[in-house]
Amino acid sequence: MDTAANGMAELFGSGTGALGDRMGIEITEASPERIVGRMPVDGNTQPYGLLHGGASCVLAETLGSVGAALHGATVDRPYAVGVDINATHHKAVRSGVVTGVATPVHRGRTAVTYEIVISDADGARVCTARLTCLLRGA
Repeated sequence: MDTAANGMAELFGSGTGALGDRMGIEITEASPERIVGRMPVDGNTQPYGLLHGGASCVLAETLGSVGAALHGATVDRPYAVGVDINATHHKAVRSGVVTGVATPVHRGRTAVTYEIVISDADGARVCTARLTCLLRGA
């Protein structure tokens, strides 16, 4: 992780929260400009054995929220609260690991929006999500 990840640890403590930890989400890069994380498909599937769309949304919201909180810390509003998420699922995945990359669309003082692209091990796009968070002060 880069040095901004240390700031992430200060904001969130260790890990990605109980749900993120349970799903095996690992943050590998974190700054207000770019957040990267991985999640195993195994254990996060729906009854047909495919990556659950809700799991993709959890990965997307985790990454976007980290970026929002890191940006929020720069404007004295370090608490990011998700207010809208949407996701388009492009391709099914049955195994391996998916990687999400969150980049800002808008970073304001009270609201931020991130686009999150989730890809499979071959780099094929699995899901595109957009998350908007409200920034709150201490």
